[in-house]
Amino acid sequence: MSVLLDVKNLKVDLPTERGTLHAVRGIDFQVRRGEMLCLVGESGCGKSMTSLALMGLLPRKAQCSADHIRFDGMDLNGMSEKQLRQLRGKRMSMIFQEPMTSLNPAYTLGNQLCEAMLQQPGVTRAEARERALYLLHRTGITNAEDRLRQYPHQLSGGLRQRVMIAMSLMCNPDLIIADEPTTALDVTIQAQILRMIRELQQEFGTAVIFITHDLGVVSRIADRVAVMYAGQVVETTDVGSLFAQPRHPYTRGLLNCIPVRGKTPPGSRLQAIPGVVPSLVGQVSGCAFRNRCALADSVCETDPPMVQQGSAAAPHAARCHKLDVPVSIASAMEVAA
Repeated sequence: MSVLLDVKNLKVDLPTERGTLHAVRGIDFQVRRGEMLCLVGESGCGKSMTSLALMGLLPRKAQCSADHIRFDGMDLNGMSEKQLRQLRGKRMSMIFQEPMTSLNPAYTLGNQLCEAMLQQPGVTRAEARERALYLLHRTGITNAEDRLRQYPHQLSGGLRQRVMIAMSLMCNPDLIIADEPTTALDVTIQAQILRMIRELQQEFGTAVIFITHDLGVVSRIADRVAVMYAGQVVETTDVGSLFAQPRHPYTRGLLNCIPVRGKTPPGSRLQAIPGVVPSLVGQVSGCAFRNRCALADSVCETDPPMVQQGSAAAPHAARCHKLDVPVSIASAMEVAA
């Protein structure tokens, strides 16, 4: 598959009362056409800021820079708001995290679904309405004709998120960014939404950046994974390699925290990564994970390189000085004496 999105050295800084917050610190990643890339990490690691930077929707005071953000050969970095607006909805769209507040309460679902498509030259209201009805049916919403006349408050959270997914597909975009779209939903509805997103992504051939903190979700839907920690991508690989051979100590720590049926004794204390995430306000140097890692020594006070391994067909990269140290998933996260 050819590369659709190529991001190089993306940085996002936010001014705060305590100094500059370096929310995203020089990340690189690629998204291929038709693939599902999961961007995974804990809260505050920079996942959502990355997605907002790609869409040109950062807060007004945020400072964004990059060597390039190439989307289908076009560099989004430095594009005007008018140019970005022509891409949003038509070729790039986004599913936001909170379905209860993502829709405008003052407009009917029909108006909101058709809005982006009606901005395209030559599209009639009848064509937009037909597309909206098809996508509501395709996302599992019954009585689609009636739904078009309803307002968001008349739908449950699960139905609203289905409407958001349908809305993201109205113009058949090349790329959809889904920012934790199942976080606010119960587990049964979450499973249905995940299955539907995967089916629609494969049916329409759309590339998806799926943002999540849940490795269980990653295992079910991802083709490739980029693991983020403290504003940086620390590991990228295909989903099979991530779970079979995680290389960064942080990734191993995340996997070690997951209880395993038949192996984790009932009532036992769950594993946790020791320590806390470092502050990203002010100067940040060296490996951001070193104070939580049992393998850390003096070399980790310098910035670790992104080391590429694996084959050209299945690359596996990790940002760590200690990649050659043999270690099991469990022992990597033992607290250093």
